[in-house]
Amino acid sequence: MKTILSLFLLGLLSLAPQSAGAQQPAESASYPARPVKVIVPNAAGAALDIIGRVVAQKLSELTGGQFYVENVPGAGGIIGMGAAAKAPADGYTIMVINQDFVVQPLVKSNVPYDPFKSFTSVATVAAAPEVISVHPSLPATNMKELIALLKANPGKYGYASPGHGTSPHIACERLFKLTYGLDVVHVPFQGGAPAVTASLAGHTQILHITLPLVAGHIKEGKLRGLAVADRKRSQDLPDDPTLEEAGTPNHDVGYWTGVLVPAGTPNDIVELLSRQIARIILLPEVKERLAKLGFSPLAGTPQQLAAYIKTESEEWGRVVREAKIRID
Repeated sequence: MKTILSLFLLGLLSLAPQSAGAQQPAESASYPARPVKVIVPNAAGAALDIIGRVVAQKLSELTGGQFYVENVPGAGGIIGMGAAAKAPADGYTIMVINQDFVVQPLVKSNVPYDPFKSFTSVATVAAAPEVISVHPSLPATNMKELIALLKANPGKYGYASPGHGTSPHIACERLFKLTYGLDVVHVPFQGGAPAVTASLAGHTQILHITLPLVAGHIKEGKLRGLAVADRKRSQDLPDDPTLEEAGTPNHDVGYWTGVLVPAGTPNDIVELLSRQIARIILLPEVKERLAKLGFSPLAGTPQQLAAYIKTESEEWGRVVREAKIRID
């Protein structure tokens, strides 16, 4: 998360020169002249879907146009991402992404997009840390106890994930197998919500997933939070230590979101969308909405998002190679 938080700070510094005295380029002067599709490659109700709808609503208000969400879930987001990659590069299709955009090409062959060639970066939107939690029936009240329990019971316990090749899957492989050499069973589900449901029922005992999906359950005692995968504690879960505090450094895993458009989209439209999204993310009502969801606002430029995608690809690529994760 250090990288993405640094990106946020740089983004804040970049807002003033972008917005002060900016003139409307000719091509974007009439944009949008018709409805704009906002592809969300996740199911309705997912965290990315909620963020996509906030962005679409506020873009509609600020531009006077119509931005509408179209959910295209499936295959870890690949179906929706592939559809966006094939869309005309005219500014009338944009896509909201999370880290699975980077991860999927690392673990699967024949992915219908290239993360570096198929799209143009527009803006970052929000980020949240991931949290390691367990079902209350599990006899582990902290990370040291969990590691000891798993070490003493190889193959007995399982962790839930939103699916093969998703970032929580890879994060758990790095944490449990690469870092500690543990034998823990991966139990994939079709999305984050089913993974949480299974963990709440005790069908899977361990869950490593984005904070907004579990914070409420942890507060209510339905799940036991063990650690936050971030450099600092979460305001939502102030009693849960960071992984570094819990004895596992260098395991910062964040759920981040951004906006892309198909490669070749006119630069002035990209710049217009970037400016407007930066404004949206810093609106008090949007910051409040994101905070209630467990997200921190990000206001990064297109260049910063592109650089972060590259960094994420390199870092996760190393984990995928070391853990020999392939989904073919």
